[in-house]
Formats: sequence, C-alpha cells, structure tokens
Amino acid sequence: MLGLVGSPSYNVDHESEEALKLKKNARALVCALLAMAIGALGGGCSPSSRNVAPLAHVPRFEFAPCWSTIPANVSARCGFLVVPENRAARNGKTIRVAVAIVRAASKNPAPTPLVYLDGGPGGAPILSASLPIDEHLNADRDLILVDQRGTYYSQPRLTCPVLDLFFLRLLGLVYDAAPTRAEHVAATRACRAQFIASGIDLAAYNTTENAADFADLRRALGYKQWNVYGISYGTNLALNLMRIDPSGVRSAVLDSTEPPNLVALPAFWPQAAHGFAQLFAACSAQPGCRRTYGDLEARFARLAVKLESRPVRTNVSDSITHRDVKVVTDGGALANWLVGMSFATAQFKDVPLSIRQLAAGKAQSIAASRAASVTPPGLIGYGLTFGVICSEWYPFTAYSEILAEGRRVLPGYPSSVLREPPQFTFVTDDCRIWNVPKAPAVARKAVHSTVPTLILSGSFDAVTALPWAKAATATLPNSRLLVFPGVGHGITPASECAQTVVRSFLSQPRAPNVRCVASLKPPAFTL
Repeated sequence: MLGLVGSPSYNVDHESEEALKLKKNARALVCALLAMAIGALGGGCSPSSRNVAPLAHVPRFEFAPCWSTIPANVSARCGFLVVPENRAARNGKTIRVAVAIVRAASKNPAPTPLVYLDGGPGGAPILSASLPIDEHLNADRDLILVDQRGTYYSQPRLTCPVLDLFFLRLLGLVYDAAPTRAEHVAATRACRAQFIASGIDLAAYNTTENAADFADLRRALGYKQWNVYGISYGTNLALNLMRIDPSGVRSAVLDSTEPPNLVALPAFWPQAAHGFAQLFAACSAQPGCRRTYGDLEARFARLAVKLESRPVRTNVSDSITHRDVKVVTDGGALANWLVGMSFATAQFKDVPLSIRQLAAGKAQSIAASRAASVTPPGLIGYGLTFGVICSEWYPFTAYSEILAEGRRVLPGYPSSVLREPPQFTFVTDDCRIWNVPKAPAVARKAVHSTVPTLILSGSFDAVTALPWAKAATATLPNSRLLVFPGVGHGITPASECAQTVVRSFLSQPRAPNVRCVASLKPPAFTL
C-alpha cells in the first residue's frame, strides 16, 4: 500500500512556466507538472495514447529522453517497455511501461542492478525519483525505477483527479456517513466510465500482469539476474516475481511486507490494532509519557466512540491557498488518521500530545495532519489500485468479515467505524462498480523461494504489521527478519540504519552487517 492516505514529497521541474505560477508548496508544483512532463517526450499520457502492434513484436524496450523528475546530478537512461495490455487477449493492443535506469554513484559498480517495486498499488517512483536516490539505493549498483502499468509516466496513465478531489472534500464530511458513501461511489463510477470510454481493459491491471512486465523487462534489458527491492504493495509484487522468474532474482528486500496469501480487506484491522498497541505500549514504557498521558490506548478508544456520535468541526489553513479548510473529525476519521501516521515516522513522537489535545477539545493538530496528508490530484494510478484490490483482495472474503475482525481486535470501537477496512473505506462499493474478474487461485498462494531475502518491519506499522512479516519467513528459508523500533510503514525511507543494512545485504546477501539495529529504540514522545 502506498500512501493512499499519505503524500510523499515529489520532486518536480521548477523551470516549467506552470510551476512558477504556483506556490512553493510541493503539492501545487506537482499539479503543474502533469501536462508538461510526458509532453516533453513527444507523446501524450492520456489513456487513449496506446500503441497497437502485433504481439510478436513485444516485449521490447524503446529508449526515450529522461523525465524532469530525475535529479540533474545523476546519470540515467530512460525509455519504455512495450508489452501486451492483456497477455490472455490476442487483440494486439500494447501498453508502454515507463523505466528509468539510474547509474550507480560508485565508479566500480556491482554487476547486478537493483529494481525498485513501488507500493500503492498505484505509486509512481519515477515521479519521486529523488527519494530512493536520497536513500542511496544506487550507491554501488544501478537503480531501475519503474512506473508500473497504468501509473503516472506509463501509457496509458490511469489516474483519476475526480477521485482525488473527492478525498480532498472528504476532510469536511462525516467520514463513514451514508451521504459520504454516495459521493464516494459517484466519483468511482465517473473514474471507471472515463477509462471504459478510452478503451481500457480494466481486467489487465493486476499483479499477475504486473509481475510479468518485470520479468519481461529483465530480459529486454539483457540482465541475467537483478536484485529486487519491494516496499508495501511492492513486496507482494516482488514475491510474485520471485514465483514466476526465480532464476532472475539474485536477492530480495521486502520493506513492510504484504504476503499475497494473507492480504485481504478484513485483515487490515488486525494490522491496525497491532500497530496501535505497539505505539501505546511504547508510550507506557517511558515514565514521562506514562505520567503525562495515562492509559493512552483506553483514551483513544473512548475518543473514537465519543466522536462517532459527536464529531468535532474545525478549520485549518490550506498551505497552498492559505484559505481555511473545514475538517470534520469523527471516530472513523480518527482511527484512519492513526493508521495514516504509519507513513510519517518522524511525527510519531507527537501522537500522544495530539490525542490529549483532541480529548481537551482542541482538534487543530490532528485536523492539520489529515489535511496535509491528502495526495495532490492526478498522481495515483487508480486503474492499478482497483485492479489489484478488486481482483485479488475483495473476492476472497465476505464483507461481514471486515466487521467481525474489527470487533475481535478492537472491541471497544464503534461498529460504524469497524465495518469498513482502514485506508480503504467503501472499497467494497468500489469493487462492485469496477467489476473485474476474480484473480486465479495461484495469485493468493504463499510464495516458496530460496532466494536470499531481507525482510524489514517497523514496530509501529499499522498497515503491514509484524505478524505479516513473520508469516512471510515461513516459506522463505533463506530470509532474515529485522524489526525497527519506533518506525512505521516504509522502513528504508525512514531509517538511516535500514539504508546501511540494505546496502550491506545487497553486497553480501548471506552475511549482511546488521549491527546498527541493536542500538535502535522508539522515539522520546513529546511531553
């Protein structure tokens, strides 16, 4: 999962005419880039800009100019992998998957590159290329960034600003109310209609086709083997790649693990409950935090109940327009806010204070945090998002199981909050609208592999919690699990120690240097 609830700091072209007209805030600058960046390559990015070619001519790689989001201080080659939209169809339709190959910083790089599998589903690593580069993932080997099928720089680009604008309006709505559901469903229906009108085969955007793209890319680029780094949903994709192309994977890093056999809509409440419990326990373990905030876990549950019947309304200033934005905080919004904090490890230290302030009637801190986390319009590849969720997660469990699992792990929370999965409120309605075929059973099976694998888990992760990481080790005999105290979802971006460990593992998969992990501890909470 990416941050459907989070907003990464995207790097953008500050020289564009559009960008100069906007505020310096990164959210606004990205919006200005939408029409410009792909246009510089001489090709449109709309869903209708697909190539049609005989299947015999694909897969193939076509070089093209690099995008402006690749930092100027690195050397890179870019282009598109041309593959069938649907490998099961014999209609000859192809799509173009955007690829950027960032040269290693070292003058003597390792021969096997590292391919980056982003999360979401629907994230776009080329758009935020500076982030993995700042994590030094290209320190001693080439780094391959891929915008997965349907995402930002790939063609077609299956983004839906109508849905993004709804999520912005959601700040001012009661989170799980019937009118909110109706507006959400209308936005999803409009998104689907847009894609269908453009001739998109919605059934072709899933993990099966996605993994096949990466296997084809390795062969098209001429690599005998490469190393795989997956984060969040990217770990699910990495495991499936290890399943279908095992000889091509030298080693794998799974950061915030999502096992394909376990991920399902009802399973997200247990993930949330585990992350919540670890966070509250860490506060209790610090004498100052325990004295100041008392039983934080019980206080938070009481707040969820209270706010569900009596939501708090407040205004915060929008960082772009500087206008007031209305934010409604009810029980569902509160629980989802704490899940969303998993994407902001550096801010965990302030969570107890924010909860206490809210209990005292001061909602500004949490309201501002929620407003800042809204993703700018046009970035998320919803065609892949719903394609994966609605074919691989939704059909394999019953809707009633979501509430049952929520009550089991969070018994003090209102049923109106627990009947929808965290992060993915109303996604069952989305999937009925999306109407894609159920994935084959193999897509839900555990992956057995002897590939050397490093598994990273954050103790505060409320999205893909430690139990999932532990479960993944059962079928990966050459795996090593490391837990990072006080870290949320996405360990490598949040921890310099993790970055050091990953580089060491890639150099020596059988004997990485992990000494720095032993000295880590949760943050000192703000008093």
